Amino acid sequence: MALPLAGALRLCSWGAKRLGIAAVEARRGISFKLEEKTAHSSLALFRGNTGVKYGLVGLEPTKVTQNVERFREWAVVLADTAVTSGRHYWEVTVKRSQQFRIGVADVDISRDSCIGVDDRSWVFTYAQRKWHTMLVKEKTPVEGIGQPEKVGLLLDYEAQKLSLVDVSRIAVVHTLPSDFRGPVVPAFALWDGELLTHSGLEVPEGL
Repeated sequence: MALPLAGALRLCSWGAKRLGIAAVEARRGISFKLEEKTAHSSLALFRGNTGVKYGLVGLEPTKVTQNVERFREWAVVLADTAVTSGRHYWEVTVKRSQQFRIGVADVDISRDSCIGVDDRSWVFTYAQRKWHTMLVKEKTPVEGIGQPEKVGLLLDYEAQKLSLVDVSRIAVVHTLPSDFRGPVVPAFALWDGELLTHSGLEVPEGL
């Protein structure tokens, strides 16, 4: 099941009491855009808020609408739709980026944190031409995949798993065991280049 981010925040048993929207059953898997109000000031969204690019200087903080949802310390942006059940698949096109993180995070992850540094986010990170999983700053090497132009992510909420998918072979490269305790959202961090998301996709056969 997929929920608008605001609705998911409202449903969190521990979370902030913010806007709420009724749940909608996901038919083709989660369909999302990037939520501008969560984006750090160094990030700019494009292509209808489905892509994000990094700026070395970034936007002037005074020109960015300040709100409690925006990441303040790290170049992170969240999607606008949360997951509470089911299997969901989306892809990410990588353009000129040599350092980024992709995965999922709790909807109410601290906006002073970065994804991958605590136990409320689960990510795959690419840096120095190598892939790793990252959880609570602990890294585990991921083998069998280089620097692709596009990768997939498969989220199985009930099975508590997030998998990195090689889209050229439609094969799972690595699976990261997770510990979801509430709604989670697709999450992205980058320090150069661009990422373009593709959601609303069916889970490929065989995955």
